[in-house]
Amino acid sequence: MCKSKQGSKTAHLQGISQASMIRTGNNPKGAKTMSEITYTKQGDYLIPDLTLPTEPELPLGRYALMHRDYLEKHKRVTYLNLLTSGRLNEHLYQTERTALSRLELLTKQLAAEQGVTEELKEKAPMQWVGLMNNIRSQAEEVILSELIYN
Repeated sequence: MCKSKQGSKTAHLQGISQASMIRTGNNPKGAKTMSEITYTKQGDYLIPDLTLPTEPELPLGRYALMHRDYLEKHKRVTYLNLLTSGRLNEHLYQTERTALSRLELLTKQLAAEQGVTEELKEKAPMQWVGLMNNIRSQAEEVILSELIYN
């Protein structure tokens, strides 16, 4: 950007009073505005005293942490919106619960489809363990692709 355009843009912004920039009427997207912002002076700069809303501490498991990492790296806007609105932990907790219930449901369905029963567990325990590991891997792959990395 050339200097003359940059200077005129700055001059235009300096002409607008601080109060008119904060008013709700100048807010095109209807975002929430604060009535008073406090500042801390650090050197020659005024730094706004902003804090994130407090979120309840919820137990987050493996799938919630994987989903958080995915959001943070690949869906940055969604991650920041959830974080600044104070709903990130709630979203991650709900994702964890959904993933665990789907894992249990898919495991039961796949075991029934493939004929893995308690009788097989008694007759051939090593075969049963192998089949159940395969079933769990299949169910987890579905959960990861549909819930966690989507």
